[in-house]
This record gives sequence, structure tokens and C-alpha cells, in this order.
Amino acid sequence: MGSTSLNPGEPTELAPGVRRVLCNNPGVMTGPGTNTYLVGTDELAVIDPGPINDAHIEAILAAAGEAQIRWIICTHTHGDHAPGAAPLKERTGGEVLGFADLGALVCDRHLSDGDRVGPEGFELLAIHTPGHASDHLCFLLENQGLLFAGDHVMDASTVVIAPPDGDMAHYLASLVRLREWVPALQAIAPAHGHVIEDPAARLDYYISHRLVREAQVLEALRQAGLGGATAEELVRSIYTDVHEMLWPIARFSVWAHLRKLGDDGSAQSVAPHDLEAMWAASGT
Repeated sequence: MGSTSLNPGEPTELAPGVRRVLCNNPGVMTGPGTNTYLVGTDELAVIDPGPINDAHIEAILAAAGEAQIRWIICTHTHGDHAPGAAPLKERTGGEVLGFADLGALVCDRHLSDGDRVGPEGFELLAIHTPGHASDHLCFLLENQGLLFAGDHVMDASTVVIAPPDGDMAHYLASLVRLREWVPALQAIAPAHGHVIEDPAARLDYYISHRLVREAQVLEALRQAGLGGATAEELVRSIYTDVHEMLWPIARFSVWAHLRKLGDDGSAQSVAPHDLEAMWAASGT
């Protein structure tokens, strides 16, 4: 499942009743592009219709063929996931579903944690996983143990947590919650990249990576002493294992760590809601 190629516009069968169509929107934040998933046979649920992209909408419709698209599901409202819901609804009459109406997304029905939706035999369980976004949902195809993870977990990179909507404490809690679903959770289909065949290993890595980064941020603050440091300065000292091109993006995740440390009482700032603010370790 995980070794299948990623070719924009080309439907790829990943499992019985599960196909992936890759949008041609590659980039630093999207990797090879946004994965749209079609789940079902005669009736379909479409997960993450992607951005406004006419060629991608046509590719989704071509992949659906004679099947009816009844549900258009958005894992969250970021621009590479949800805007395509409106034109796809226009073409199919499908019901648009998501956690909340944010940005360009207008839902016909809101989903909550524990709701079930989708075709008979391919029912999807909604799992609220805030962190990357406050409205983020993952969807578990229970009879196949396949989790459609949106932007919560990736196969080849970590996830950016950008405050104020992104929240590191919530993100870690959501990772721990998903880890508790193993072994019922047997594979992860992310919104960017290949299927993850070993969910336990990937989730364990994600959790440990974030805890290591948090410890690095706190230690760097202690080293900075009374003068403190900004998120940008911390990135320069901590993210030596990451290409400098990605440092402006990494700054947001460091800010999210700082805000979590602030809430925990381990760090402090006079302007915690400001990305450019100076931070210091508590007690310095």
C-alpha cells in the first residue's frame, strides 16, 4: 500500500473501496501535493477535496465514474484541503461535512468526535484531533483499520504547528490519543505523501520528536539567561539538523512550544501572543 506511486490526477487503489487522487499542488508545505481519498463503491465519500483546482476536481469526478459522491468530507479548513468542497458540491450535490465553518468552508452538516459517516460497508469514524488546527478531524475506516489522518501525521516529515489556531499541547494530546488506537489502527493515509504501514512506530516517533524539541527549547532558553530569546533566535540554535530554507516555517512550531511552556509555567513572556516576542525560562 505504501509503495504505490504518487502521480497527479491518476487514481490509485490503496485497498478495497479506497482510492487516492493526488492534486498537482506540490510545495514546501504540501510535499508532493494534497491527497484526496475516495472511499466506497456505488456511493462515495470524498475526503479532503483539496484547493480550488479545476484539473483536480475533474480528476476526482473521473475517478468516481458512475458512482455517486454523496459525502464531501474535510479534515480541516486549510487552503490545500477544503476550498475544493464548494465546486465539487456544485458538480455532484454531495453533502459537505467538517468540524466547523471556517475560512472558505461552509458545511451542510458539522461532525463531532465519535460521529460516523459514509457508505454502507465503508463507515468512517470521526476522531477530533486538534493541534495542527483546532477543527482538525481524522477518520478511521474501522473495518480496514485505515486512518485518514489529514495533516496530523505525515510519512516523510513532521507537522507544522502554527499558533494561534495551532496548539502544541493539544497536538501532543491528540497524538497520544491516536497511539492508543493501535492495534485497531493498522495503517495511516496522510493528506500528503505515502501511506504509513507502521502507525505505532510513526506515532511514537512523532511524540518523542516533539518532546525532544520541547526540551531543546527549554534548555536553549536557560542558556540564554536573563536576556532571553525570540522564536527566531531559538530556531537558529536548535534546528541545525534542518535546512535553513525551512527555518521561517520552523519558527511557528517553536512559538507553539514556547506557548505550551508558558502555560506549563516553565517559560514566560510579556507578549506570548506575538511571534516576535522575547521569552525567558521561568526562574532566570
